[in-house]
Amino acid sequence: MKRLAVIQIRGTIDTPRGVKDTLRMINLTRANHCVVIDDRDSYKGMLQKVRPWVTWGEINNKTMELLLKKRGRLIGNRKLTDDYMKKNTKFKGISEFVSAFMKFEAELDDIPNLKPVFRLTPPSKGYNSTKRDFTQGGDRGYRGEKINDLITKMV
Repeated sequence: MKRLAVIQIRGTIDTPRGVKDTLRMINLTRANHCVVIDDRDSYKGMLQKVRPWVTWGEINNKTMELLLKKRGRLIGNRKLTDDYMKKNTKFKGISEFVSAFMKFEAELDDIPNLKPVFRLTPPSKGYNSTKRDFTQGGDRGYRGEKINDLITKMV
């Protein structure tokens, strides 16, 4: 099992209802929002259904830590800090949580009041093309380890 980062790269104007429902089930409601899921078969089927609207790939520890530190938000739009992690979880800090999370020993739900969605900025220097697949020089669809480069440009 692996952790997948899923980023919505297109809006949902004029999209079929089934696609909107699937995006909502994955917790994606706006462009440039990111969620982290595991790669079970039910999620893979959802990703194939919404392929023209999202891009995804395997996230690594370093990028996950960057995402939590820079874009992790608590209810009330407060930043996620190491102090908050010490006080409210069994982990000493964000980096310790990330290593447990990537080994499937912890979940994002273990952090109380953490929002499940990471709001990102559009990538610096922009997208290549949101209408072509990644294999054809575009941005949508599966991109493997290269999702980490995209997230770094969007944080």
